[in-house]
Amino acid sequence: MFWVLFLLVACAGVLAAGARLLRAVAEAADIPEADVPEADVPEADVPEAGVTLYEAAYLAGGPHRVAVLTLVSMERERRLLLAHTGWATVVDPVGRDPLERSVLGAFGPEGRSPVAAVRTAAARGEAVRRLGERLRAAGLALPEGVRAGFGHGLQAVRGAVLLVVAMATAAVTLDGGTTDTTLVLCWFGLPLLPALALLALARLDASRHSPWASPAGLRLLSGLRAGDRGPLTSVALHGVAAVGDPGLRAALSCGGRGILPRQRGR
Repeated sequence: MFWVLFLLVACAGVLAAGARLLRAVAEAADIPEADVPEADVPEADVPEAGVTLYEAAYLAGGPHRVAVLTLVSMERERRLLLAHTGWATVVDPVGRDPLERSVLGAFGPEGRSPVAAVRTAAARGEAVRRLGERLRAAGLALPEGVRAGFGHGLQAVRGAVLLVVAMATAAVTLDGGTTDTTLVLCWFGLPLLPALALLALARLDASRHSPWASPAGLRLLSGLRAGDRGPLTSVALHGVAAVGDPGLRAALSCGGRGILPRQRGR
């Protein structure tokens, strides 16, 4: 009956991991909602949901989504050219808001740079950081600690599943056949089932909701999804997958250096 010790270890691991994940979920649910501070970006194309498209992009997909939205917006106005090879060229070097200026500041002196490099630099820029701070202050975006806590809780539940499997394997192997193997495995199914259920629910929630938005932010995004959506709104909510132009979608999906155009004569 010493396999019961392995069972107790497995149960303790699942309980600890589940408590950690549920605590992170409770912390996210307790974030108070406040008035959104005045945005430092133009209010053009602000949806009826009450947030700008930049703010909606941040809540739906984080800093990189904001950078993608800015690139697509400037390309639609022909102020940037984004080639399917993954290279971007500046047409109009004057930014109309801090986010556009952050994008333009990521280009080299020749006004040409890989799209991926521009996107990454803009996502890490001061303008996006301030946007996130404003949304967190308003209770619409999850604080960094809460987001990290949810991720760590999810990792803990994954580890608990592996722990149960390892303890069950050890119990069956070391028992030496003195106890019915089916009975032992059934007992280990008791901690395994809730661990798998927690993991499945967490993944389902992560696939349906943004990991960047608080419950109040998710309500705003739900209102935005329910309304009429233009091209930029779809990009803000769904990212590169919502870009209709295949060439533009290819440009935004290229790797770090893009594809250098083939020179004539080669």
